[in-house]
Amino acid sequence: MSTKIKHIHHVGHVVTDMGIALELYRKIGFILPEPSYPMMAEKEGEIPKPFGAGNTHATFLHNFIEIVTVVDDEKRIPHNAHLVSLQAPPTVIPQIIKNIRRTVSKISKCLSRFEGTHILCFCTSDAEASAAQFDQVGVKHSGVNPIQRPIETTNGKQLFPLHYLEIDGEDIPEGRLAIAENPSLDILKTQAHMNHPNGAIELVEIILCVTDSQLDDFTKRYCRYLGQDAQIEEAKRIFDLNGAHITIVPESRLNDILPGEASPPLPGFVGYAVTVHDISDTRKYIEGNGFPVVETKNGDIFVPAYAFLGTAIIFRQHRG
Repeated sequence: MSTKIKHIHHVGHVVTDMGIALELYRKIGFILPEPSYPMMAEKEGEIPKPFGAGNTHATFLHNFIEIVTVVDDEKRIPHNAHLVSLQAPPTVIPQIIKNIRRTVSKISKCLSRFEGTHILCFCTSDAEASAAQFDQVGVKHSGVNPIQRPIETTNGKQLFPLHYLEIDGEDIPEGRLAIAENPSLDILKTQAHMNHPNGAIELVEIILCVTDSQLDDFTKRYCRYLGQDAQIEEAKRIFDLNGAHITIVPESRLNDILPGEASPPLPGFVGYAVTVHDISDTRKYIEGNGFPVVETKNGDIFVPAYAFLGTAIIFRQHRG
């Protein structure tokens, strides 16, 4: 079966305190704009207030890392955050609130398991075709939804109409899975904030750790989602999406790829990888800013999850 899923669109790091996350991500060398928080009056006549989830992004040419938190305490909202008022006709506000609460419920459930990476969004050129493909193989989903994606460009923030869908109604204990379209490459090339001081270029892998007994079932499930068989590399199961990898590893072999790393409550995403211009320069930068660095047998380096809000960040030499 040919797949319409072609790359990783983004991963989402779910955090408790956005201010702490901003400090860490910037210290390790990612450029992050100030986070955005939606504001809405839940009832007519009420004063709008922050509601739902706040987020920001570390942007690359083709994808991004999302840092997301639930609005449960206005005191935790960074003072420079962008408060975005959601405007809508009164007749549709109840549905908007329902959708936001549904999203917040999922994110809160993830956060109750552990602070870390819980969101994986695949990239497609055609969300309708991806939905049709899911229908053919019996993958339950939300249906295709239109969105306006805000993108920081060199000419300021702009909104671009896109489509996405969530894998919904399936048992997804590892977190939230979705598929989304990207704007055209010409638009993506105008994005701002891509010259990261740590040399990061692109998001190229996410690692899912499962118990040994779950390995076959999870591999089969991702085969259905991605429309391809997994490559077997020792104990790992790897799905290659045009150079970006979804890697599933059994708990007993996690330390083979991430030495010394402790697994989160399973199943769970243990971390993600980005390519960099010069791995030596990257190592000097992040060690110079006080982060512990571990080297893998493949020559990658990573900052362990205990030092980075529950997710390991892997840095890999770009081979372009």
